[in-house]
Amino acid sequence: MRTKSLKKNKINVVTLGCSKNVYDSEVLMGQLRANNKEVVHEEEGNVVVINTCGFIANAKEESVNTILEYVQKKEEGLVDKVFVTGCLSERYKPDLEKEIPNVDEYFGTSDLPNLLKALGADYKHELIGERLTTTPKNYAYLKIAEGCDRPCSFCAIPIMRGKHRSTPIEDLVSETEKLAAKGVKELILIAQDLTYYGLDLYKRRNLAELLEALVKVDGIEWIRLHYAFPTGFPMDVLDVMRREPKICNYIDIPLQHISDAILKSMRRGTTQAKTTQLLQDFRSAVPGMAIRTTLIVGYPGETEEDFQILKQWVKDMRFERLGCFTYSHEENTHAYTLVDNVPEEVKQDRANQIMEIQSQISWELNQGKIGKTFRCIIDRKEGNYFVGRTEFDSPDVDNEVLIDATKYYVKIGDFTSIKINEASDYDLYGEPVA
Repeated sequence: MRTKSLKKNKINVVTLGCSKNVYDSEVLMGQLRANNKEVVHEEEGNVVVINTCGFIANAKEESVNTILEYVQKKEEGLVDKVFVTGCLSERYKPDLEKEIPNVDEYFGTSDLPNLLKALGADYKHELIGERLTTTPKNYAYLKIAEGCDRPCSFCAIPIMRGKHRSTPIEDLVSETEKLAAKGVKELILIAQDLTYYGLDLYKRRNLAELLEALVKVDGIEWIRLHYAFPTGFPMDVLDVMRREPKICNYIDIPLQHISDAILKSMRRGTTQAKTTQLLQDFRSAVPGMAIRTTLIVGYPGETEEDFQILKQWVKDMRFERLGCFTYSHEENTHAYTLVDNVPEEVKQDRANQIMEIQSQISWELNQGKIGKTFRCIIDRKEGNYFVGRTEFDSPDVDNEVLIDATKYYVKIGDFTSIKINEASDYDLYGEPVA
């Protein structure tokens, strides 16, 4: 009997949504492992925990479909229990309990101790920085803050994640040391808003000081910045980036739009002129840096003129990396009081136009890399290729460097110098050089 019960008690954590959710799942799994629970990530298990996303319509639909899939498995006797946590559960718990009652229990984004209790585990406060990482061994996410104080009209994150709360520098250094001891070489800093870091704890924007502390951790070779907010960006961060070789010359700064009328309605606290100047300051402070941004098209009231302004600006700015989303009309946001008056097919067409422009820009920038040699981290082998990245590329969202595995061998998880021989719009092809 004992063998059977041990075998049955396998907890499968399923993660949906962004890198912040990946991090939260890893913390949950670390806690479960410390409680001697058998835990797996997106494999077979008789107890299932679904960490949901509730950000925009597509993500919510995927989360609901995943919940329904596992509830069906529960009804068929393939799993014993289904628990739901994360942003969707935080935002819509009463509705979910009513619509999908066969879930054993729903938990919000800050309910980790209660979720652990339901799984027969105790929350261990001493486990600061202890996680069961699910990313490839060579990189890991480091969440430096939770929540957001920004008033952006379209965004439901403050509803789901609460106010901005920075994690103390000493805790983040400790967590980074533990990651480095496990072989992590690249640290990807994430938060709803990196630029706000430290204001609550230290009464000043303290991202630069955090970076100065993190670069001292032995074993960490790359530190990458994700999700910076343009308003109030602490420019001393660029000084550290230029001075410290460990800080990748890369920043992810979601700008959302550039028409002044739309920026004002979005409550972004900036203008086209200020944003353009900020990007010019970035590029003069750190020559050659890669700037990634994301844009929203089809926001309520976006006219053809607003869109043409955005299109021309994308052409002029020549972002190294860019993603584009169609506007999602979200309950309880400020923009929900506006009329969602851009037809879905127009939204999609505008997104496609932006991405066509970006594809051409990316192709042109990549052609300029042919013949050059880049230090790359090798993430994995896929088919006949080893897949790596330069310092200008984040995993999953950016360009990749492909090395023909039938001709060359490179070690996964290591840094290797790769000479680029060929380039497409979003991929580079190269060979290792001594």
